[in-house]
Amino acid sequence: MLFNSLEFLVFLPIVFLLYWFVFRKHQWQNLLVVVASYVFYGWWDWRFLILIAITSLSSFASGLLIERFESQRNRQRWVSAANIVLNVAILGAFKYFNFFVENFERLVGSWGWQLDCVTMQIILPVGISFYTFQALSYSIDVYQKRLPATHNAVEFFAYISFFPQLVAGPIERATNLLPQFQRQRQFDYGMAVDGCRQMLWGFFKKLVIADNCAVVVNEYWNDYAQLPGTALILLAVLFTIQIYCDFSGYSDIAIGCARLFGFNLMRNFDNPYFSRSMPEFWRRWHISLISWFRDYIYIPLGGNRGKQWKTIRNIYIVWAISGLWHGANWTFICWGLYHGTLLAIYNLLGIKGKAQDSLSSQRLFPGFKALGQMTLTFALATIGWVIFRAESMTQAADFFSALMTNRFYDPSMTRGITIAAAGFVLLFIEWLQRNKQHALQFTGRKPFNHAIVRWGIYYLLLLLINKYSSEGQTFIYFQF
Repeated sequence: MLFNSLEFLVFLPIVFLLYWFVFRKHQWQNLLVVVASYVFYGWWDWRFLILIAITSLSSFASGLLIERFESQRNRQRWVSAANIVLNVAILGAFKYFNFFVENFERLVGSWGWQLDCVTMQIILPVGISFYTFQALSYSIDVYQKRLPATHNAVEFFAYISFFPQLVAGPIERATNLLPQFQRQRQFDYGMAVDGCRQMLWGFFKKLVIADNCAVVVNEYWNDYAQLPGTALILLAVLFTIQIYCDFSGYSDIAIGCARLFGFNLMRNFDNPYFSRSMPEFWRRWHISLISWFRDYIYIPLGGNRGKQWKTIRNIYIVWAISGLWHGANWTFICWGLYHGTLLAIYNLLGIKGKAQDSLSSQRLFPGFKALGQMTLTFALATIGWVIFRAESMTQAADFFSALMTNRFYDPSMTRGITIAAAGFVLLFIEWLQRNKQHALQFTGRKPFNHAIVRWGIYYLLLLLINKYSSEGQTFIYFQF
């Protein structure tokens, strides 16, 4: 079921009313969450439910076994490892089997041998990478004694399948979300209203900005070899805006929707395009995934402890895995290695890239130095997004070669320029609201403390969504 669908428009209020007015005790609310989440997820294909049930059951059981073998560390290690292997194997089979088989065939073929390996016609389950990582984090955290194992299967299944963030995150840690299922929840009107505001902003970003960018990007991309270099730059910028508004829009909808039910999810985006370095960018983009890789792969590898070459090695390992996590294509792996290289360079230069507090200053505009750093970071991210969007590395190389054309302008660029301008206006609004959790959080700001002004903005956004939303555009990160 898509957030931007009529089915969800009917589904959400029904679940909301049942949740708060029929199932008042949190145990029954948790059961409702599980049922509603399975309906939500099974709407695409009921067979997907088998996989998420297996992942949930294996991780739940592993937690209980780890607790049972508390004095037998070796057995705990085997249980945790078995759960990791099972879930990674499921993820690998459905997401990467054909990719590795086809590349093995090509490798052997380059030696003059011909193989006819079996591939499978597999439908990639929506969001499998997200809920698999969420389940793995629970098992690892229990093993590392960061939280006790839960004995309530309903609570655990609700944690894994919670429908607002099920298919594209944020990838929640059990230490944050699971305790919220374990306690009684009271309806908070202010929290629910703010959740609606955040959902509205997310829908605006997705339906008005991202989806209209997508129409132009798809049209341009099919004919990129015939376009002038300036049009290709515009195309790259449009996709940079599209993927941000698409994915951060989803996160805003998910976080806002969760707040309707009394849950606080972690922030997944923190103004990444205002970063002044690539390390800072990756502390602000898809925060839940990057922190997952940091805590469960980078730090266990040694992190930045020890010699610098080991730190750089760890960076490359993490970013190669990150690229592969995004999809079974060499473009994603090369995209990951591209960012690994940038982060290695920044590391060699001694630029660590903490998310700096000066973004929270009250200045209307950044200084010239900060603006230059932001522009460079935006340009480097845009180059990476071209690789990310390309269907093959050959196409990506052709795209960059085509940038060298001498032609300056094409009449077809006018629509793209208009949409890009709208995207930058949206980014400027988020810049003005950078101290807030989302752009429609107006608390204490004049003239927004007047209800008529706030409601005027809400109605304006709804009118824009109604007039300019583009149909048929799914969320980009659903494919991962």
